[in-house]
Amino acid sequence: MRKEIRRIVLTNAVKYNGKANAGSIIGTLIQLHPEVKDKIKDFMKEINEQVNKINKLSLDEQKRELENLGGAEEIKREERGMFDFLGIKKGDKIITGFPPGPEKYPHIGHAKAALINYLLAQEYNGEFIPRFEDTNPELVKKEFYDILLDNMAWLGVKWKKWYYASDFMEEYYKSAEKLIKNGEMYVCYCDQETTSMHRKKGTECECRNNNKQLEKWNKFFKAKVGSSVVRLKIDMKHKNSTMRDPAMFRIINTPHARCGKKYRVWPTYDFQNAFMDGKFKITHRLRTKEFEMRAELQRYIQKLLGFPITHTYEFGRFNMQGVPSSGRIIREGIAKKKFIGWDDPRLTTIVALRRRGFLPEAIKEFVLSTGISKADSTITWGDLIIRNKRILDSTAKRYFFIDKPKKVKIKDVVNKIIKVNLHPEKDLGVRSFKIDGEFYVGDKIEKDKMYRLMHLFNFKDRKFVSDRYDQKLEAKIIHWLPIKQTVNVEIFMDNGKWIKGLGEVGLKEVKVGEVIQFERFAFCRLDKKIKNTYQFWFTHR
Repeated sequence: MRKEIRRIVLTNAVKYNGKANAGSIIGTLIQLHPEVKDKIKDFMKEINEQVNKINKLSLDEQKRELENLGGAEEIKREERGMFDFLGIKKGDKIITGFPPGPEKYPHIGHAKAALINYLLAQEYNGEFIPRFEDTNPELVKKEFYDILLDNMAWLGVKWKKWYYASDFMEEYYKSAEKLIKNGEMYVCYCDQETTSMHRKKGTECECRNNNKQLEKWNKFFKAKVGSSVVRLKIDMKHKNSTMRDPAMFRIINTPHARCGKKYRVWPTYDFQNAFMDGKFKITHRLRTKEFEMRAELQRYIQKLLGFPITHTYEFGRFNMQGVPSSGRIIREGIAKKKFIGWDDPRLTTIVALRRRGFLPEAIKEFVLSTGISKADSTITWGDLIIRNKRILDSTAKRYFFIDKPKKVKIKDVVNKIIKVNLHPEKDLGVRSFKIDGEFYVGDKIEKDKMYRLMHLFNFKDRKFVSDRYDQKLEAKIIHWLPIKQTVNVEIFMDNGKWIKGLGEVGLKEVKVGEVIQFERFAFCRLDKKIKNTYQFWFTHR
């Protein structure tokens, strides 16, 4: 296992330009060897030692050792590209699509579907054509259109034009009329119970072979809701139950978010999806495997309509441990005040992740790391946090925050102005403090114990000892704030509760939307400024 850990650390280091991350190593080790999950603490010392040793090597040294350990093939495989399994040849014309339904706020699963289809098109110099699948007026809302467009742009997805399936209603009708004339579709008046019985037994209803179907189709536009549907005539004994005369059109009286009351006959998902993919000559589409059973039907519809066949690949879903993604469950949670809204910090909607301070680059890296395999997987918050922290560590400015401030006066302190770097490694500027011996601290000050105010000086029994940091003193490092230079800080945590305290006056320079690090506490994103109170959202530790 020691050799395996070293191989994983080397692979991670080479992948990230010579710097391995212990958190990533833990996740990879558990993924490759699930049996170590309950014993991971036993391996932590080995992991940390290997990370420290390997990070001291040059990138060339790391690559050479990785090759000797047989790990170079993994890096080469990544360099070859994640889409090689599709067998696309050089020069093939590639057109991909992304068709979300504007029925809820997009979550991290939508981000994955959008990004991999977008990147597939980019990989082969192809075209990416997104569209809204908005032919169910009972579910679509204007706010969902708007937030989808905003979130996809924020993630870095680009497009020439975003289409709307609801703009093609007349074309659906013409195609339906053609299929009815050719005897491929019929109007069915059976109730739901009767239809279920026929599908279960594999028997045909009387409607299937009735004459004058075109006349029935014309009357269908004025029929009552629920009185009839239009079905595709396939095979009631087909081994794929989806192919047993599926409904293609139904009547819905609910006004549409874009079309109002202009239409009441709407195509089902399968007809609209197959039609739009065919019309725009979508060559490849990657989607989650709940659509796997529908792929055969959609190809069948495209063939009937004379469209080119879209190659679809269904991959396994990934779920964040303990986090709901169902729109219905989230809506219920909001209604019951369990969540504050679609941007509740406990959710993985894009608006929630964005408001917390997760970066689009980290989300992209995370969703791509989950792969495009058929297997479902459950991911922990830690997998996403590791990637976000890697970026924030080098960009976030550092500030002080104390949630339960206690006053302390330290004797023999020289009044002066001190400057502290906003970042320990990068030149991001400095913040200034006026020091006069009176401070807020977060710790209880005990007698006969040595303390060090971080970046400042050592003291014992409330008396100044020395400026210089000396490890031999074994001083406990604590945060501090000058009593006369503070602002009120409120932090909305990932459990839905608020923490209140004081922050340094330099927070006035922080812009709304900026992610900073409260030293030795957490990364947080400034959400609002209300007079002298600064409201942050907790990002992660």
